[in-house]
Amino acid sequence: MKGILGRKVGMTQIFTEQGSLIPVTVIDVQPNKVLQVKSVEKDGYQALQLGVQDKRENLVNKPATGHFKKASSNPKRYVKEIRGMEGFEQGAEVNAADLFTNGEFVDVTGISKGKGFAGSIKRHNYHTGPMAHGSGYHRGVGSMGAIINRIFKSKKMPGHMGAEKVTIQNLEVVQIDQANHLVYIKGSVPGPRNSFVQIRQNVKHKANNQAASILVRKAEPAPLVQPSVEPAADTEA
Repeated sequence: MKGILGRKVGMTQIFTEQGSLIPVTVIDVQPNKVLQVKSVEKDGYQALQLGVQDKRENLVNKPATGHFKKASSNPKRYVKEIRGMEGFEQGAEVNAADLFTNGEFVDVTGISKGKGFAGSIKRHNYHTGPMAHGSGYHRGVGSMGAIINRIFKSKKMPGHMGAEKVTIQNLEVVQIDQANHLVYIKGSVPGPRNSFVQIRQNVKHKANNQAASILVRKAEPAPLVQPSVEPAADTEA
């Protein structure tokens, strides 16, 4: 497993040499600092703790300050673990070009946009009630379940919509701009602008040579059939 942390800049579009337009999401992937190396012998699992984007020291408490100093790093705003990742030592820097290549498929995880308070129909795709004038129940929650004077946990009800962890799988890395630390990923990525995201190796192990079969539907054209035209019969006047 491999991964890196970045910040979503926004969406744009690029053109290929053949003139095809590709919608892409631009992700600013500054060099990630390896803050901690976790091993199976010591921690029970293997992982790398990465951090990106500096923040002021007065915003960090003493335990966190000591943690960052062990890695000879400034305090980082976004810190995450990438499980199963290895090959780097504590204090090293990780770049996107060191891990990924053009045409590779990745999984991107982020916090989706918050939509505020929403009803059960919009939030959970519930069906509406009868919309006739005589009905007094149009967009309600519906049955609460068995009558036992309480509501079970995980019952889908109105509440805060969005602002939850979302992962989109099998997104293609179109281009890596190593000079400007930018990664162009085909399609949309969860989260608003300037939000932090994780770019990781895809768990479904889609290879680069499968891109054409996944992203492009090649439909064979139907064979052309020439209409049969019978010559008109000669009629004598």
